[in-house]
Amino acid sequence: MKKFIILDIVFYIALPYFIWKYGQEPFGEYYAMLLSTVPGFFYTVYRFVLERQFNIAGLSVLLSLFLGTLINLLSRDAESMLWNQVYLGYSYGAIFLISILIKKPLALRFAVDFVYLQGYSRKASQTLFSQKKIFMWFQLLTGLFFFNSFFQNSLKAWLIHSNGVEGYGEMLIYLKISGWIFYGLIVGGFFFIGSKVNFQNQNNEAGDSRHSEEPLQLEENEKTPSI
Repeated sequence: MKKFIILDIVFYIALPYFIWKYGQEPFGEYYAMLLSTVPGFFYTVYRFVLERQFNIAGLSVLLSLFLGTLINLLSRDAESMLWNQVYLGYSYGAIFLISILIKKPLALRFAVDFVYLQGYSRKASQTLFSQKKIFMWFQLLTGLFFFNSFFQNSLKAWLIHSNGVEGYGEMLIYLKISGWIFYGLIVGGFFFIGSKVNFQNQNNEAGDSRHSEEPLQLEENEKTPSI
């Protein structure tokens, strides 16, 4: 964990800041900013392959990386690039919000993918996580994803409006710090839901032993999932 924290600081803050600070004069603001995104791009791809995130969560990271790079390349200048990143970030937030409104919270899908990598059945996980007492927590956690996107991009918009392109270096630091805070809250949210899932499993097992009703039938060799 400490290794990845250090790597995050190097590739998401230190190298981009260095490239931005010393690349403006020889390359200009736009190309310096564009080049500053390169270390984070390759590091994200490295983490993607290393952690084998070939699932909904991982593919969403890869898609956002592709769209972000495309937006950066199509932007006319440095300020346009920053504003386009804000608009793209708001669109991600809108996707989280829509998933809540249609009762298909993306946090639940992320959790199903996570436990699947641990050897649990997608079908059993989906059934368990969709139970009313657990499902509402996934709705709330997806709401936290939405608020993260809304807050981060609103902060970025405010910083652009206040400091312009010249404040890009400080913007990297502020956004990364707030990003870590939200990351901690989201991870804590998944752990909290995991405790709710374990509690629900215990209640289900107790209920099966007290009543004559036939318990939920899972596929052969399926294990009851937990986060």
